[in-house]
Amino acid sequence: MSVRLTVAQALVRFLAAQYTERDGARHRLIAATWGIFGHGNVAGIGQALVEHADAMPFHQGRNEQAMVHAAVGHARQTGRLSAHAVTTSIGPGATNLVTGAALATINHLPVLLLPGDTFATRPADPVLQQLQLPYAGDVSVNDCLRPVSRYFDRIGRPEALIPAALEAMRTLADPAATGAVTLALPQDVQAEAYDWPEEFLAERIWRIRRPAPDEAELDAAVAALDGAARPLIVAGGGVRHSGAEEALATFASLTGIPVASTQAGKGALPHDHPQDVGAVGHTGTAAANHLARTADVVLGIGTRWTDFTTASATLFTHPAVRFVNLNIAAFDAHKQAALPLVADAREGLEQLHALLDPHHVPAPYVHEYAEEKLRWEARVTAAYAVPDETARPTQVQVLGALDTLVDHTDILINAAGSLPGDLHKLWRTRSRDQYHVEYGYSCMGYEIPAALGVLLAAPGRPVWALVGDGTYLMNPTEIVTAVQERLPLRLIVLQNHGYASIGGLSEAVGAERYGTDYRLRDAGGGFTGPPLPVDLGANAASLGMRVLRPRTVRDLREALADARAATDPTCVYVETETADSVSGPPPAQAWWDVPVAEISTRPSAVKAREEYDRHVTARRRHL
Repeated sequence: MSVRLTVAQALVRFLAAQYTERDGARHRLIAATWGIFGHGNVAGIGQALVEHADAMPFHQGRNEQAMVHAAVGHARQTGRLSAHAVTTSIGPGATNLVTGAALATINHLPVLLLPGDTFATRPADPVLQQLQLPYAGDVSVNDCLRPVSRYFDRIGRPEALIPAALEAMRTLADPAATGAVTLALPQDVQAEAYDWPEEFLAERIWRIRRPAPDEAELDAAVAALDGAARPLIVAGGGVRHSGAEEALATFASLTGIPVASTQAGKGALPHDHPQDVGAVGHTGTAAANHLARTADVVLGIGTRWTDFTTASATLFTHPAVRFVNLNIAAFDAHKQAALPLVADAREGLEQLHALLDPHHVPAPYVHEYAEEKLRWEARVTAAYAVPDETARPTQVQVLGALDTLVDHTDILINAAGSLPGDLHKLWRTRSRDQYHVEYGYSCMGYEIPAALGVLLAAPGRPVWALVGDGTYLMNPTEIVTAVQERLPLRLIVLQNHGYASIGGLSEAVGAERYGTDYRLRDAGGGFTGPPLPVDLGANAASLGMRVLRPRTVRDLREALADARAATDPTCVYVETETADSVSGPPPAQAWWDVPVAEISTRPSAVKAREEYDRHVTARRRHL
């Protein structure tokens, strides 16, 4: 039997019938579709979404990149068991997807992209917004999405949708290979009718596998950990993707091995767990980085070992250090010349637990890291301290005020600027999904739309998007979507009149903060004038948010409590203190490699190069 539908109608029907299943729990694989309509998708996918509105929820976006961020936020919050689709017009609507697609693929988070494309039959050539290349007639702007997609196909004929759609779902549901998936849809093909097999439109379940470790790899991992005097676990995002937090907590408690966390792994253990020693790497804690420098065996769980985690290959300095990598992706399991343990994180931890002796970590080592943990907690408390409640708050004091207010239900979202470093070092995570910092791509403008995706995945929970002024200016458009859909977004905008993170880095590498402040140009063309007369709070209000403007720390506490209790989108707009005399976060506890000019006439750059040469000698390639 067959059903006659257009390509777009069949695709929407197909997507509405796809499910994932893991550990007996079933989820909609494509839970909703985001869209901005124009030529290339309004008459195809747009009409199909109207036709099947009862089967496929729809969200109206304002910026194509932001729609992908919202979809990614939803996917992360659901543990990658559910995703969203994003449809756009041809031309700029399609190319605006590229940044979001890169973010999704780098972070291994599923999103389905459905950009419109130019005519497959080419009745008019070129059409509006079409890219023409003299050497290739089959290239369109959608080909920009190929290198940032885990799977890409262009549907040139109706019947081609069947294998392409199935392959797209397989990729989205693959825990090792998921990311952005692109099905480019020529606008004439979208509207073409075809007789679809009923089997294609029937309900289909994609089971998320939990592969077990190879016996020989498991034995090698156990032997390495058994012989360790100073073992350390580094928990990455794979712990969360696997839902392995409970297994990790049990494993760490019974073995006594301390656990440090990457940005994606923070929250794998709550901050008050005895074995949690905090963040590791360039934005890490003194406690975790001390243990990393002296560890003889490092068990990495679900981590990609990025340069921030390894302090650009200068952190793990024990002469005989060995790595064991438990990772579902073989590509990542072999990094750091590790003993690979290719398996699902939860399954691998449970099998390691069954074979390792409990409490085999020496007692003096346990005492050492417990003391290191206590010392760091004292530094956090000192950084959060507020000597004067009537003063303007620092950025760290804003985090401290929020820390006193939230509980395990709150979710914090951030991605770029100086906030990821402060949050990674200082934030006291209370639940497995409270800490939502996108640092694989560290994309400015991620936070507000991602918060909408999280709100859709976790209705009823307080969701906070934390942004600096630079990040806010990148992508505030989805505030309108929050207002339209009545999503109670809690937005904290920190106004410090410039790029604080890159400004600090610029100063450190001899570039003297050039072009990083939001200031009026002086007569000589420099950026030394007063701050720009920009009011981002007024901007947020113009987009429909209720805006609170605390002036002091005392005001801030009241405003945050008001925002947390709000049922409508609410912005807390804070002018932060940036003077050198106020308290700030502890400095970086490990290096990060940003090459400095080898020659320069400016003393600041000469001094920065001397410092760079000192650090780079510690870099080590683990073989």
